[in-house]
Amino acid sequence: MRLYVLVATGALRRYATYRVATVAGLFTNIVFGLIIAYTYVALWHLRPHLGGYTLPQAVTYVWVGQGLLAATAIMGGGFEDELAERIRTGDIAIDLYRPADLQMWWLAQDLGRAVYQVAARGVVPLFAGAFFFDLALPANPLVWAAFLVAVLLGLVVSFAIRYLVALAAFWLLDGKGVAQVAGLAATFWSGMLLPLNAFPGLLGQIARALPWSSMLQLPADVLLGTRSGWGTLGAYAFQAGWAALLLALGRLLQSAATRRVVVQGG
Repeated sequence: MRLYVLVATGALRRYATYRVATVAGLFTNIVFGLIIAYTYVALWHLRPHLGGYTLPQAVTYVWVGQGLLAATAIMGGGFEDELAERIRTGDIAIDLYRPADLQMWWLAQDLGRAVYQVAARGVVPLFAGAFFFDLALPANPLVWAAFLVAVLLGLVVSFAIRYLVALAAFWLLDGKGVAQVAGLAATFWSGMLLPLNAFPGLLGQIARALPWSSMLQLPADVLLGTRSGWGTLGAYAFQAGWAALLLALGRLLQSAATRRVVVQGG
């Protein structure tokens, strides 16, 4: 376990060195946050309480999404491109022979990256949003603690999905197409464009049942108070269930890929 803590710490320090990129990312988050927030204002004036949110809750949802965008790597920027490239070049064979679990290694690295992004690009957008809008932020520190637990579980689900996407490079000549499709799917189904609670009928039920809802929709609901008590525990169970299932599927693909590398190497 100490090895993976060191890997996570190293990843955090690695991303912390890119200060200019962090500032540029914050600027982008704030600009897009303003565009989306004012769009929500217009939409909620036409449809008050859309998705069960008040206008302050809806605008808060926007800034929570901007704060988690980099951490969850919904639009890319995580480990998956590096892992896919190592698979393409064959360097992955070295990784598979290391005395460390491949999935745990990349999970630790991605969590280190995500922790830095939450700290560096998660707080400032909320302050920016509070400067321009009336946000529905909770005063109870226990709600913030519950929110952070939901964020952590969402990060694990995000990793598990992207790990599967990266492993697809073992069987494809170019995994970029899969990565692009996965990015579009994550953007839509996570609720980054519009809260999943606002999706109508069967579409909304499907959207909320998919794993991508763990990345933004559920953490936001916990923070906004639309899930509390047993509802919060239900959200945790949903996220943990998807995380366990996707990580197990990743292990199956990892085992199949390892056998393939061993056979080809032999």
